Amino acid sequence: SSPHLVQVRERIRINGQPISKELFSKYFWLVYNRLEETKDPVHASMPAYFRFLTIMAFHVFLQEKVDLAVVEVGIGGAYDSTNIVRAPVVCGVSALGIDHTSILGDTMEKIAWQKGGIFKPGVPAFTVAQPEQPLEVLRERAQERKCPLYLCPELDEFEEGCRTLELGLAGAHQRSNAALALQLARTWLQHRGCQGLGELKEVPPSTKLVESPVPLAPAFRLTDAMIQGLRDTEWLGRNQVLSHGPVTWYLDGAHTTSSIQACVHWFRQAALNQDKLHDGSEVRVLVFNATGNRDTAALLKLLLPCHFDYAVFCPNFTGVSATSSVDQQYFNVTLENALTRCLENQQTWTRLLEEKGGQDTWLPAPLRVGGLLQPAPARGSLLLVPPAPRPLNSSSLVFPCLAQALQWVAQGRDPHLAAPAASGAHAHPAASSGAVLLREAAAVRVLVTGSLHLVGGALRLLDPTLSQ
Repeated sequence: SSPHLVQVRERIRINGQPISKELFSKYFWLVYNRLEETKDPVHASMPAYFRFLTIMAFHVFLQEKVDLAVVEVGIGGAYDSTNIVRAPVVCGVSALGIDHTSILGDTMEKIAWQKGGIFKPGVPAFTVAQPEQPLEVLRERAQERKCPLYLCPELDEFEEGCRTLELGLAGAHQRSNAALALQLARTWLQHRGCQGLGELKEVPPSTKLVESPVPLAPAFRLTDAMIQGLRDTEWLGRNQVLSHGPVTWYLDGAHTTSSIQACVHWFRQAALNQDKLHDGSEVRVLVFNATGNRDTAALLKLLLPCHFDYAVFCPNFTGVSATSSVDQQYFNVTLENALTRCLENQQTWTRLLEEKGGQDTWLPAPLRVGGLLQPAPARGSLLLVPPAPRPLNSSSLVFPCLAQALQWVAQGRDPHLAAPAASGAHAHPAASSGAVLLREAAAVRVLVTGSLHLVGGALRLLDPTLSQ
């Protein structure tokens, strides 16, 4: 699976655990050296990062003789480097969303065409409820590739006659993923000749989708192991809650409009299930970053209903020094470019608040992007906030790295994070007044979202055991 959150070894797991550093090193150099020795001498080039790790993962699975390999497609499907398995046991397509448009196309139909590229002749495939036109595209792709395609019944169909299924992953959208996982798991177990999988339920005509181009797969009685599997599933960085005393961190790597909508729904249920008290006893903070060519304004607009007191923007870099984790270094974006993006996000957020018509919002003066964007460790924090005559709620701040952003949010109240430096780095009134509120609030609720890389960096700081 990709991307990794804290360590690259997370991408290649056996029995649920990232492979050891020793195994990773052994297979990395074995594959690297073999490719180096055999590459085309004329068009000499090594595979790019994701392609190399894909080759390495297949090699690891073959050498370690795994019984079953679950491979998550990287981007799209048709032309992805994972799509070289000629005869998988089963394929699945989860809920489609708009992402990677420069590669996959800018409509759901174009993206559905790319996703359908993983279908194989005679290999069953399953998908979940999709909009009408993209579902039609998936059906056409399955037809042309002679692949039997089925629609998963809702998870409700599996709960008749038994108690409500408990999912280890929070968020209403995980019910759709669970329904897909059940069909994929059962197909593989059938393929292995496993007995006692639970009888199939008849599909009454009333439950078939009206004019659906894809037949509905039958539900079935779940085994105890399946029920336990759904309950025990863990996936870091997705709808994850870390309670560190008065500071509660809500982590979700959502980075598309559909996933941000699901994130907001989850966050409002998990953290905002009661009206906010106006006595300052609860402070809400958004920590946000987005990468690539994503429509940041659309994502931020969806986050407005959470009524954050502070919006904090920072790059995905854990720290500003070169000594930060090598597994989280990204060489395609400079710190200056990343900070420019953060400043743009900050301006977008302030504009959205202004458009919303709140009384305690303001429009910032145009920010100069010149010499400010060269932070050095010796200079300390780079803190940028819109000019305001007095400290106001809904203020926004920019920090040069995650460590400084999270330290300011926690104000020394999270034992995993050091307190922010008291060297006058946060001299702006909005920052200093916010620090007082954060230090005195009975509860600080922080949503970290917009990028899986951002969430991974936050996890590295908030849960040091993940770096071991």
